[in-house]
Amino acid sequence: MGTLEENDEAWERERARRRAERRRRRQREARIKRAIVLTAMGLFLFLVLVLGSITVKHMIKKAAAGATETAYLAMRTKIEASIPAGTSDGTDSAETVSSYAVSGDYTISGLDGASYLGSDDVTSTRALLVDADNRTVLYQRGAGDRISPASMTKVLTLLVAVEHVSNLDDTFTITREITDYSYSHDCSAVGFDENETVTVRDLLYGTILPSGGDAAAGLAYYVSGSLDGFAELMNQKLQELGISGSAHFTNCVGLYDDNHYCTLYDLAVIMTAAMDNPLCSEILNARTYTTSATEQHPDGIIISNWFLRRIEDKDTHGEIIGAKTGYVVQSGNCAVSVSRSNSGRRYICVTADAHSAWRCIYDHVAVYQNYTE
Repeated sequence: MGTLEENDEAWERERARRRAERRRRRQREARIKRAIVLTAMGLFLFLVLVLGSITVKHMIKKAAAGATETAYLAMRTKIEASIPAGTSDGTDSAETVSSYAVSGDYTISGLDGASYLGSDDVTSTRALLVDADNRTVLYQRGAGDRISPASMTKVLTLLVAVEHVSNLDDTFTITREITDYSYSHDCSAVGFDENETVTVRDLLYGTILPSGGDAAAGLAYYVSGSLDGFAELMNQKLQELGISGSAHFTNCVGLYDDNHYCTLYDLAVIMTAAMDNPLCSEILNARTYTTSATEQHPDGIIISNWFLRRIEDKDTHGEIIGAKTGYVVQSGNCAVSVSRSNSGRRYICVTADAHSAWRCIYDHVAVYQNYTE
């Protein structure tokens, strides 16, 4: 009998164990199902948020583009309204009203026959010195080689913009599209904020002194309504200057692009034309500038041309009266500068592929010291 009772108890324990095991198994399966459901719901909500974010960004970008286009059209209407009746010749009005446009032949001779710039004091792999008074190449090292001009591009941006504006006190509102463009391409910037209303003068100085991508893009939209439209104007100017065979620009900032290129000689031609324009010359020679007061910047923004400020106490046999620097990996540190020597002559120096910003400055010092009167 005891044996039967023991067997029954053993059977009951086994039965209870099996029931407990089935409960645990069902609980594990239930937890797994809940985890799967919660994970699926989480992924679904994540996708909804991502798609919603993309949609919102697209709507914001579209609205910003619309705001930029609206601002451009309003500006264009204002310009057209200011043109006296009967003065139109069928050309674009922005081209006809500018009081800052200067034209002429800026060909520089002597590139092929120029002496080699061989000074060991100049470490840039490419260098050029031009007598700006008689527009002749004096010395050169790889001045006909194709390079990426980096932010030296902005000399042409300045020149083209100046030739298409009529009122430096006219205003332009910085859009989200412009700030995003400058930020996403890691551009140097003035520091303008989205929806900040600045003057055309601020954009011009901001393009050169701190090499502001936000200012350059602002000029492009102000003048032509789009970045691509402004690039077309830049290439038209290259053709006008007679250097379109070796120079082609795709953007107003100087971002690297296989189709954005020129030579040191081309940059000397561009700088010659810019320095012949009184407004461009004034901006390229400015050491500092304070932007106009705005709601976002009540005291304005103080900006500087650090190349000019850093070279002004060096012995260059004269005074540097205009400069623009640049940097991209493909061209290293580069710069174009204009000097008025102690003898009164003007020279243009262009260098590319220095290993640092300071080395670029000292290369210009060495060129002026060794090769100018």
